[in-house]
Amino acid sequence: MYNEQVIVRPPSEANSFLLPVTLGCSHNKCTFCGTFTGIKFKIRPLEDIKRSIDKVAENYSWSMRQVFLENGDALICPQRRLVEVLKYLNQKFPRLHRIGTYATPQSALIKSADELKELNQLGLKIAYLGVETGDEELLKKINKGASYDEIVEAGRKIKQAGITLSVTVILGLGGVEGSRKHALGTARILTDIDPDFAGALTLMLVPGTPLHKEWEEGKFTLISPFQSLEELKLIIENSNFIKCFFTANHASNYLPIKARLPQQKAEMLKLIDEVLTSKDMSRLRPEFIRAL
Repeated sequence: MYNEQVIVRPPSEANSFLLPVTLGCSHNKCTFCGTFTGIKFKIRPLEDIKRSIDKVAENYSWSMRQVFLENGDALICPQRRLVEVLKYLNQKFPRLHRIGTYATPQSALIKSADELKELNQLGLKIAYLGVETGDEELLKKINKGASYDEIVEAGRKIKQAGITLSVTVILGLGGVEGSRKHALGTARILTDIDPDFAGALTLMLVPGTPLHKEWEEGKFTLISPFQSLEELKLIIENSNFIKCFFTANHASNYLPIKARLPQQKAEMLKLIDEVLTSKDMSRLRPEFIRAL
């Protein structure tokens, strides 16, 4: 049985067949994340995965175009297992256009360049990588399990394999005290990775997580809505992309924005400056409709 499954997916995978390949996250130690609290990481047996594919293929064999490999880090699966899954997906869905997966820096690094290219040739077209911050000290503090250099290497490795790279960073992760250092470090790591897509989320504390406990004990101070925009401004001002679609329109964000960078950089910064200057709360998303 696989009734423990927690459904998590990127917004861009809303129309995808969500195929459970793993349960939980292979790392599952980040201090801010409560998605898989209490869930032991598992890789599903191949026959169970095939049965899930067969069930969907009964009705959607020729119409299925996108598949997302669940859960927190399907890329960590042994290469042979992933290859068999991707081949079976292509066999069952002849018009399949794209397969996507979450990836941790650790899982990307253990794959060889040839293995990632093989997965890309079999249909793995996009990988979602949580970067969180470029502040080396903060990476250790949140227990990311990867250094600045390792995250950059993982991101570049995915891109070099021909796989589209979508990364996320988290506004407010350094708290008030570490806000500027977090923002500038994040701008630097985004520049070094140069992803195809980058999304900035805003921190929302999850009860039961170590970071929430720090906040309760007065050891962590949340940034204000306008301070989150100041961080966002610093990140955009100081990052340089060749070609990136940048968004901050997640439900957690106070000011939903999206733009193609570097082309719309000035336009994006102008909007943020206008809101920061006005200090008009009515232009921000209210707390009661923000969500993780």
